[in-house]
Amino acid sequence: MTLAVVLTALTQLEAWTIEASYLQAPRLPIALTTLAMSASVGWRRRAPLAVALVTAGALLVQLVLVHPPHSTSAPLLVWMVVVYSVAAHAPQRDAVFGGVAMVAAVDVWAIVHDGGNEFVFLTVILGGFWLVGRVVRSRNELAGALAKRTLELENEREERARLAVAVERSHIARELHDIVAHTLGVIVMQAGAERLHLHDDSPTCDAFASIESSGREALSEMGRLLGMLRSDGEGRELAPQPGLARLDALIDRVRTAGLDVELIVSGDPRELGPGADVSAYRILQEALTNTMRHGRAERARVRLSWEPCALEIEVADDGIGPPMKHGGTGHGLVCIRERVALYGGTLVVSRSELGGFRLCARLPAVVE
Repeated sequence: MTLAVVLTALTQLEAWTIEASYLQAPRLPIALTTLAMSASVGWRRRAPLAVALVTAGALLVQLVLVHPPHSTSAPLLVWMVVVYSVAAHAPQRDAVFGGVAMVAAVDVWAIVHDGGNEFVFLTVILGGFWLVGRVVRSRNELAGALAKRTLELENEREERARLAVAVERSHIARELHDIVAHTLGVIVMQAGAERLHLHDDSPTCDAFASIESSGREALSEMGRLLGMLRSDGEGRELAPQPGLARLDALIDRVRTAGLDVELIVSGDPRELGPGADVSAYRILQEALTNTMRHGRAERARVRLSWEPCALEIEVADDGIGPPMKHGGTGHGLVCIRERVALYGGTLVVSRSELGGFRLCARLPAVVE
């Protein structure tokens, strides 16, 4: 609207202050028609085609009312703004129609005014402004499409991350279930074995019988729970999950696959609780798998640092480095992050001094 006010002031100032000898026409028709052209500029964004048609119509009306047409400079600014606006803010068909209407009206004015001496000049000027408007509209549409696609990709990435978290939590739940069920089965077997060595009327025998009965009921409930957790059709028997005791076998498999792995252990290794033991093994397994699949590495270093109240796990390689600026959001890192969070630990992802990727997970207070 500010532009419309400025253009209106300029055109009216020219219409009412131009010398009478130069004007050679009534001032009022000129002032009214130029007012219609300049004032309509205020709606150039909301109704660009209507503004172009009003401006072209007002110019033709001026040709009818004023003989001969007066030479003006301020309305030329209005024409350029209108042509640009209809090209930049209107759809393709409306932009072409509005641009042709404006150029045609101005060309008619040029022919009537001075026999067409300014015909080419005005056509080139207005055509250039129309092309600039179309380029601006095209770039704005492209920027809008890119922004929309970026938002969609962000939503898809967040959704994939949520799904990965849900899958990994379900996986962790199944592993913990297997650990608890296996331990409970051992308790039931031991209670039953001890009961067989006691007299039937012994209070201790009754206690072991109660432990055995409660344990079997709990195992039955755990079995039903296992059926719900294993929605992917897994049907393996209950068995202890892999732990750090199988780390050497894991590293041997990785070396067989072609990755040179160096294992460094510092501190005094101790026995972990079953859940923490599984999580530590899975973290190493996932980190080495990511190194082989995505890191393009030839050499990796695995370091286990045993501290009095924590275990620090570091995996570094000489590959291509972190996949994303903020540590990545791939499924592998999501899985590792969930396992570290289960024990209130910390996870740091950065560039390794070997030149590639470095993952450092700290599991506090995991020793039982």
